[in-house]
Amino acid sequence: MSPWLRLLIFLVASPIVGGLLAGLDRKISARLQSRLGPPLLQPFYDVIKLWRKETIVVRRSQNLFIGMFLLLVVFTGALFFAGSDLLLVIFALTLAAIFFVLGAYKASSPYSFLGAERELIQMMAYEPMVLLTAIGMYMVTKSFYVHEIARHPQLLVLALPGVFLGFLYTLEIKFRKSPFDLSSSHHAHQELVRGITTEFSGRALAMIEVAHWYENVLLLGWIYLFFASLPWLGISVSLAAFLFVILVDNVFARLKWQAALKSAWIVAIVLGFGNILVLSLLR
Repeated sequence: MSPWLRLLIFLVASPIVGGLLAGLDRKISARLQSRLGPPLLQPFYDVIKLWRKETIVVRRSQNLFIGMFLLLVVFTGALFFAGSDLLLVIFALTLAAIFFVLGAYKASSPYSFLGAERELIQMMAYEPMVLLTAIGMYMVTKSFYVHEIARHPQLLVLALPGVFLGFLYTLEIKFRKSPFDLSSSHHAHQELVRGITTEFSGRALAMIEVAHWYENVLLLGWIYLFFASLPWLGISVSLAAFLFVILVDNVFARLKWQAALKSAWIVAIVLGFGNILVLSLLR
């Protein structure tokens, strides 16, 4: 399949797949809590409703930062699915997260400010493991390019089991799920419910939701890379990882930021760096 065709499929299919996954998340969470839950298509209804609502802002530049956040997330996913450099993908995704944080800071609200602070802490927590994942894939495939990594004849997870488990751990942080829903939470029992998105409304909030759909598809695509030599297995494991994230979200309470940061770094050192160290010694 040509890179342009993969790019087109990502741009068109990701909002659909991401929205369906968000709906599935709500349905499963509701069932785990003995509730019926909203319909599967509820996230699409919510985004359409938000898009039609009036956007109220404290400062006009808020929406500029959120627009850049959405644009960079889409750009990051496009790089990934077109088979570009994995390091460039990480850089673009980090830049997108920074624009998201800047938008929250610009709102001048104590709630969004606190959410932005915690979002930065989460970035500090997951970035080391994300970089170690890219390094581990390079050590096995001798390439940082996604299309070459995906064509590797063997399952990467066999050589990178620790890196895979470490990336799965950081997935919980990237999805902003318990026990790492520090900056924003969809659970009403948390002391910080919307956090970083408190001061956003209307189209800005709709763009944030769509950006998260694109981001989630990108992250599950990264899980797929560990099993890319067997496509059916890669898709199955990616879906299983998503279901695992939902299960953990409904079972564990939120950690304090100190515990979240410490645990993420321990996982990165023990599983990520440890796996890479063993791999380098064996070679």
